[in-house]
Amino acid sequence: MKKYFAITLAIAVVALAACNSSNNNSTASQTDANKDTTAAVHQTQDTMPAGMNMNNTTTVSVKDVIAAYLQMKNAFTNDNTNDAATAGKNLQAAFINLDTKTLSADQQKTINDITDDAKEHAEHIGANGGNIAHQREHFDLLSKDMADLVKTLGTGGQTLYKDFCPMYNNKKGAYWLSETKEIKNPYLGKAMPACGVMKEEIKQ
Repeated sequence: MKKYFAITLAIAVVALAACNSSNNNSTASQTDANKDTTAAVHQTQDTMPAGMNMNNTTTVSVKDVIAAYLQMKNAFTNDNTNDAATAGKNLQAAFINLDTKTLSADQQKTINDITDDAKEHAEHIGANGGNIAHQREHFDLLSKDMADLVKTLGTGGQTLYKDFCPMYNNKKGAYWLSETKEIKNPYLGKAMPACGVMKEEIKQ
């Protein structure tokens, strides 16, 4: 009888130990899964352009678009290719989320044509950190789109200046928009920061 009781007790102890081990493994697996999910969310948020949420439903105004453009312009003024790339991603997101619901059908078509082109230039600038010459080529074209954009939607209440650099691109020249009267050339950067002339003051 004692022998039978001892065997039964031993089986119960082994079974209990196995159960605890299984529970521990299950808990550990769940914890690891939670860590992986949290890490994935953080990674997505870290690489997600500012101004665009997870559901891509946040709308922004023309003022936000201009702010992202000026952030890029100032990065080029300082010859900072990485900051220009970051601003490119921000501007691309701002174009995607630009609120056009209150515009007429004709205005929406005009804006869509402008932003479709401008988004591609912003994307190229965002994807080419380290190649500032290539980024500036797209900034030249993007600045033309931005001039058309503010002509249609206004400046968001701020005064802008349309400046011209006669030296850029083998003296073909290029325009840009600025928030200051002082010339700070984004195409020639620190090499020739004051090269250029203000062509137009835009108040809308």
